[in-house]
Amino acid sequence: MRLRALLIAGLLSLTGLTAHAAPAPPKTVELYTMDCGRIHEKDADEYADDGAYKGQARDLIVPCFLIRHPEGDLIWDTGLPQAIFDLPDHHNAYGMSVTRTLTDQLKALGLTPGDIKYLSVSHSHYDHIGNGNLFAASTWIVDEDERAYAFRPQARADKQEFGAYSALEDARTILIKGDGDYDVFGDGSVVIVQAPGHTPGHTVLLVRLKQAGPVLLTGDMWHMAESRAARRVPRFNTDRAQTLRSMDKVEALAAATHARVVREHVQQDFDALPKFPQPLR
Repeated sequence: MRLRALLIAGLLSLTGLTAHAAPAPPKTVELYTMDCGRIHEKDADEYADDGAYKGQARDLIVPCFLIRHPEGDLIWDTGLPQAIFDLPDHHNAYGMSVTRTLTDQLKALGLTPGDIKYLSVSHSHYDHIGNGNLFAASTWIVDEDERAYAFRPQARADKQEFGAYSALEDARTILIKGDGDYDVFGDGSVVIVQAPGHTPGHTVLLVRLKQAGPVLLTGDMWHMAESRAARRVPRFNTDRAQTLRSMDKVEALAAATHARVVREHVQQDFDALPKFPQPLR
């Protein structure tokens, strides 16, 4: 076996390749916050059905999160497609920009998409599942209603957006059924909590960290900083009443666990987390 390993190493050296070895798993849970794009809205009216943002220009951060666990790694939300990075000025025609790719940020940690054991997204909108195809070899953990929503005929009709995650249709999949939570590693440290209304299977993620304590990554419960206190519901949510019930549920969970609430698209919440590549532990 040693001779075989030496021969493989020699061949890799001759071809200019190096064998990839993922870093050792952490001894405790770690949360990394990555920059996966920006969205500039010239008119943010659609983000509140009470007209509160009509005519206002707003900028939204688009994060991705890596949760490293002794039993494997989880990507939560994958951001805007990193192909936008290759466009002039790293911008597309819709006010979206990507200035650093997700794969480059994983590489900074010694990881590749193939090293990621689990993928889960808060929901299947473009800015959350836009790099889904990178993780087609991972196990996708998804609410069954959200999976159906992601692969409905209307979603398939948008070739660009659907093409960013279409490979997940054949990925190994764990379906979250009913209304219960899903404990990713079975130890209570990383729990997917159902919070529908924005989309039929929208979820949030509770991460319990040894030093920092509980953290709630809340997907698109609130897009703007002031939307949380005002309980504002975007015009494009699939169910307004369900959204309000989910807001109550997430607020109750935050109060019960004393969790730090991260409104994922809010710049100040992003900036308050450790700057990549430093983790929250």
